[in-house]
Amino acid sequence: MKAIDKIKSKILSRTQAKAKAKKWKEKNKTIVFTNGCFDILHYGHIHYLSQAKDLGDHLVIGLNSENSVKRLKGNNRPINDDNTRAYLLAALEIVDAIIFFEEDTPLELINLIQPNVLVKGGDYKAEEIVGYKEMKKTGGKIKILSFVKGYSTTNIENKIKNGI
Repeated sequence: MKAIDKIKSKILSRTQAKAKAKKWKEKNKTIVFTNGCFDILHYGHIHYLSQAKDLGDHLVIGLNSENSVKRLKGNNRPINDDNTRAYLLAALEIVDAIIFFEEDTPLELINLIQPNVLVKGGDYKAEEIVGYKEMKKTGGKIKILSFVKGYSTTNIENKIKNGI
């Protein structure tokens, strides 16, 4: 298989993602799920995703669609289009699957995939995380990973705007 085809094969429809998750579960593999915009990949993202991958066998990313990002971050975002963001993430060996979502939250994807571990970055309390109740019902775990200080897409965007 060509490298680009291997990358592309990680970008899944919801139907494909559900089938893949089912196969992984049948093999007793641990599915880790996280979500985000991942607009301009940087060290903070790689560190976070690496920590998430270490929590299980398969890392699945719910990727906000362009429309979803605009609603969350404003009309100037995303900087990179859906295709670019998805391919950059899929090129990472630590990422096993990517699924777009149009909604403001990944709740539908969480219900679809039913991961073993739900990961968020930041200073959330577990009860505040979208999918908390669903994870509790299925016996899943929630992990909150801290961000790497000084790394964010907003910081990069501001540096570009200010010519730094």
